[in-house]
Amino acid sequence: MMEIHQKWQEHFDNRLPFVLYRKPNSSTLISIFQQNDTLYFVENFQEKGFVFAPFDGEKNVLIPANQSQIVVTSLGQATSNKVVLQKDEKEDETAKSRHINLVQKAIDAIEKGEFNKVVLSRKETVLLTQFDLFKVFQKLLEFYPTAFAYCFYHPQIGLWLGAFSELLLYVKEQKFQTMAVAGTQLHEENSTVIWKEKELEEQRLVTDFIVSNLENLTVDLTISKPYTLRAGNVVHIKTDIEGVFKTSMHLKEVLSVLHPTPAVCGFPKKVAKDFILKNEGYNRYYYSGFLGELNSNFESKDVETNLYVNLRCVQIEINSESNTNLAHLYVGGGITKDSNAEKEWLETVNKAKTIKNILN
Repeated sequence: MMEIHQKWQEHFDNRLPFVLYRKPNSSTLISIFQQNDTLYFVENFQEKGFVFAPFDGEKNVLIPANQSQIVVTSLGQATSNKVVLQKDEKEDETAKSRHINLVQKAIDAIEKGEFNKVVLSRKETVLLTQFDLFKVFQKLLEFYPTAFAYCFYHPQIGLWLGAFSELLLYVKEQKFQTMAVAGTQLHEENSTVIWKEKELEEQRLVTDFIVSNLENLTVDLTISKPYTLRAGNVVHIKTDIEGVFKTSMHLKEVLSVLHPTPAVCGFPKKVAKDFILKNEGYNRYYYSGFLGELNSNFESKDVETNLYVNLRCVQIEINSESNTNLAHLYVGGGITKDSNAEKEWLETVNKAKTIKNILN
């Protein structure tokens, strides 16, 4: 691990792109070091490399395999440390008021029949002291052994880190897997999770959207029953979806119907997305986009695509001259007709606390 640390530090110091990632429940770290500082983009999704796509689905960044050095490293047995929520801080009343008003505006629109669900987010910026990228990434790996954990850097894009379990799409030959994830509760040890109708409806919308959009592209489709998924200090409702694509399937076409899903955007997709772009008041950039291996498993060398939704992520803004490093946290939640604006605010606060714990 220390040898890889030195290599990524050299790449970072020389402003060269790289990505480090570990797949869920894996003990392998994959590092892709681009050998030049060119900003590449995906053109037709037939390329091989690591894709880093924004929420709006435009200009999907690519670290190409044929322009990179790829290193596979064993991390040893994964261990899970408990993620302890940060102590309660004084609330930002301005941010709170703005988010509550935004959520209420969405609830009003849903009641008027404009859409069924919308996912609203906010950005919170915190000052970092003595930021150590190596230690922070190690924390991600240790605290989230069942998640996809990554560190992505490009001098023209910035530095991003995250850990999450939401699979957008896995494809090998014509077989595929995806999932519908929605609803959020704080995890409590030794307690039974009870889901309310609001969360159940939110999850049904995500599942129905994915299934209806994939039906015409597949020859076989299997849907599991919903079950509870733990992600750090929160839990969600999850449904597994898998099947076989038609031989005429193109990856670009599949991703265009899947992304963004109602889990990060809303339903109907176009109306919900328009509401987000008009009302959120900031640019999500790569938060709620997707990322992962494109047409290549860099460990097994098989031809596979393995993409995840970029949630629970943080953008790090480093100023080496003034040593005023900033962390931009992106947090949000799904809004339906049964949502409560105050509770939605508290959900984003709890999600932000979990991310802050990693940064300290």
